[in-house]
Amino acid sequence: MGSADSKLNFRKAVIQLTTKTQPVEATDDAFWDQFWADTATSVQDVFALVPAAEIRAVREESPSNLATLCYKAVEKLVQGAESGCHTEKERQIVLNCCRLLTRILPYIFEDPDWRGFFWSTVPGAGRGGGDEDDENARPLAESLLLAVTDLLFCPDFTVQSHRRSTVDTAEDIHSIDSCEYIWEAGVGFAHSPQPNYIHDLNRTELLKLLLTCFSEAMYLPPSSDSSNTNPWVQFFCSTENRHALPLFTSLLNVVCAYDPVGYGIPYNHLLFSDYREPLVEEAAQVLIVTLDYDSSTSSSPTVDGTTTGTAMDDVDPPGPDNLFVNYLSRIHREEDFQFILKGVARLLSNPLVQTYLPNSAKKIQFHQELLVLFWKLCDFNKKFLFFVLKSSDVLDILVPILYFLNDARADQSRVGLMHIGVFILLLLSGERNFGVRLNKPYSVRVPMDIPVFTGTHADLLIIVFHKIITSGHQRLQPLFDCLLTIVVNVSPYLKSLSMVAANKLLHLLEAFSTTWFLFSAVQNHHLVFFLLEVFNNIIQYQFDGNSNLVYAVIRKRNVFHQLANLPTDSQSIQKGLQRKKKTPEPISRTNSQDGVSMEGSRPAAPAEPGTLKTSLVATPGIDKLTEKSQVSEDGTMRSLEPEASQLSPEGNPPAALSDGEPWSGDASHSRRDRRRLSSASSSGQWTPTPDWVMSWKSKLPLQTIMRLLQVLVPQVEKICIDKGLTDESEILKFLQHGTLVGLLPVPHPILIRKYQANSGTAMWFRTYMWGVIYLRNVDPPIWYDTDVKLFEIQRV
Repeated sequence: MGSADSKLNFRKAVIQLTTKTQPVEATDDAFWDQFWADTATSVQDVFALVPAAEIRAVREESPSNLATLCYKAVEKLVQGAESGCHTEKERQIVLNCCRLLTRILPYIFEDPDWRGFFWSTVPGAGRGGGDEDDENARPLAESLLLAVTDLLFCPDFTVQSHRRSTVDTAEDIHSIDSCEYIWEAGVGFAHSPQPNYIHDLNRTELLKLLLTCFSEAMYLPPSSDSSNTNPWVQFFCSTENRHALPLFTSLLNVVCAYDPVGYGIPYNHLLFSDYREPLVEEAAQVLIVTLDYDSSTSSSPTVDGTTTGTAMDDVDPPGPDNLFVNYLSRIHREEDFQFILKGVARLLSNPLVQTYLPNSAKKIQFHQELLVLFWKLCDFNKKFLFFVLKSSDVLDILVPILYFLNDARADQSRVGLMHIGVFILLLLSGERNFGVRLNKPYSVRVPMDIPVFTGTHADLLIIVFHKIITSGHQRLQPLFDCLLTIVVNVSPYLKSLSMVAANKLLHLLEAFSTTWFLFSAVQNHHLVFFLLEVFNNIIQYQFDGNSNLVYAVIRKRNVFHQLANLPTDSQSIQKGLQRKKKTPEPISRTNSQDGVSMEGSRPAAPAEPGTLKTSLVATPGIDKLTEKSQVSEDGTMRSLEPEASQLSPEGNPPAALSDGEPWSGDASHSRRDRRRLSSASSSGQWTPTPDWVMSWKSKLPLQTIMRLLQVLVPQVEKICIDKGLTDESEILKFLQHGTLVGLLPVPHPILIRKYQANSGTAMWFRTYMWGVIYLRNVDPPIWYDTDVKLFEIQRV
């Protein structure tokens, strides 16, 4: 039968279903088989031939028929998994049912009355001939998930058969050990199977159905309680799934082994369509969804140094019930870490690979899923995090992240990408090794829209952060705290900043210490505290190599004097706020000596009007996102117990860092303090008061810098007068050989603000991840135009 006939017959069946007012018996095979037995429809055909309005109509008007359709489709998948799909006809039926369920499930999830349907046992189900008890019948959801996992390791359908003989001795799907059929070499598996594009296509379709099953999460509104688990994921990642280990390994290896460049032959991807990429994307999406787990509510497996002979560490406690999280947290072999890190770095760097032949390499689009995966790896497996930081390989992750941050800074539709990039850097910056690694010279010249400089990876990081703060869009302001916390965390280890980076830091201080900026929001002065902490750390711990920064501090000394003499009377506060009205620009870009941007770079572009984006929940304030640790003489860290009052060191409550509304979890005493220190005007607007300014001005850590200026400024001025100098290089030479030993205050202990897992970020990751998956699945558009509740779909 031709494809046109087959589509016509399928469409006729759909019309019959929507027009029948009477329930159709489950035993009426002649009717139900029209949907899958004699048709050859692609997933795109199914989406076109089963319109949303008709699915909803059947759901409302003849619910029993929709129920029977779902039940029969699952039954066919179960039969296919039982038989092992040895004939072409059986495989076709399985794929058709798979496509049909992918189409229908979102409409089941969007209706609260239907959501429990798949978790019920269907009365009378399976009475067609067998007479098994309803008592031990499985819920439909479980039968569906188990059938899909069996089908993902089905010889000659989704994996290479190990038998080389005729059909009658085909492998029994229930006796095979699926660990021998892992899809790709890598973690815990050495053999790389022969690529087979038909198997890749079939796996991709089954994974699409799995992802659709898991997407029930999209139809529940975000809650501050992120522990409500997704029943589909929970069952799938439990011991009930006998293929959990080989499937986890297959997904991880398929992603990390993928090389989009195609064996180094330029234009290779244009010659044959790449069947691997859709599978890799689907695998990455399924993997991050199965790892959606709030680690703050559980004890994660302990990190111990033992190595056993297996790919997974056998440590106690066994860790979370979610086997995928459990397996991920127990990977421990160096070669496995190397394989994962190299793979993720290769894929993240792919969009940056600028060759002399444009379009010569395939450009991947799933970098956001990769960033979520990398985050999960570091968050759930501390050994992996230490491995990443052990060598300069971490820079192969850093550079792509800085590239994405810089590239997305003007684009409102990519706020989520900005957040995850910054979160990863915050997590890494809590470890001393990250700061140390940043001293490696930066020689890779990825074309980026930033000033040309010669220096280290630390310079690159500071220059990109400066660019984000001064020329990103308004919605990024909540990230400023995080960006500067990262710089504070690495500052004690930075051996030598370039002049370009030193000037950028002072330009930020200048912008953030204007009176109108300090007085215009309750938390703005935190940014000044962070920057002063950076200068203090470098002066106290890395004075010797940092003559550029010391010179920049001397040149801009008036900024520090103005801060020390900040007026606190009402009149000056009002005057400072008046100035704001004249200067609408949040941070002036003048006097930032931007210089020429790198060759071959394009300026960061805003989103095209009409671009779709998904909303995000607020992220917790920096005080909830991090916990303070003090670094001892020997380099070990000890956590500082938070004081009883949740006030930040500057004596007032940190504001929530939010993309929307801040979480209302603020302790009530901090609100009371805020009221005491500032008066709320009649309009309910916050207004600064002299008491409030005094409360933090008195704590500005200016002693070290003032002492440095007191000692060095007269010496520098003397040199200039004596030698008639106006030449920077002579002054820099003098500063290089100068010393402040014994002249500065006693060095303060190094404070690091380490990321700590919390339910607020767990919920943020859930909304971000599903938003990405929603927007990236456009062919077919699985969830488009359904009533999702986890986020809003907005147009820029």
